[in-house]
Amino acid sequence: MDETAPVPPERRTAPDGVTELPTVSSLAELGDLVEHHGPLYIRWSRSPADDERDTHSADHLTGITMPGLSANPLQVEKWWGDRPVRLWVARRLYDYCHLREERDGDVRPWTLRGREVARGPDNEPLLRDIEPVCWIDLAVIEEAQEEVARQRRPWGPMRR
Repeated sequence: MDETAPVPPERRTAPDGVTELPTVSSLAELGDLVEHHGPLYIRWSRSPADDERDTHSADHLTGITMPGLSANPLQVEKWWGDRPVRLWVARRLYDYCHLREERDGDVRPWTLRGREVARGPDNEPLLRDIEPVCWIDLAVIEEAQEEVARQRRPWGPMRR
């Protein structure tokens, strides 16, 4: 971990009315966290408070309870090279932004740390011993969509 890294953003009003965490308000801020604050994951759910009560995700196809919470890694892969971290985090947000619409706006993105205990059916990490880190402001999703739209190849959010 880089000791000279930017400090996480200040706490703001909790989007779920319960979980008070810092709120990241730009792709640049999220990129700084990813680069300087160790392995982070993104989770789309109602809230960390709900997830801390029910620490298991369910496979939506079969209904089977999995041994941890499903999340997606934000850590930049080595093969990404020196490409912009901003684009990496934009893509990671964009890949699952459809979840908010499909669940009637009932979920939102937030970052966390955790211990990986298994992999889910889409090869996503399943985490236990979670530590919520920050909310991701919904404006960051729009920023991610704009960043992806500027790319030459058509992308679509992952729909499973």
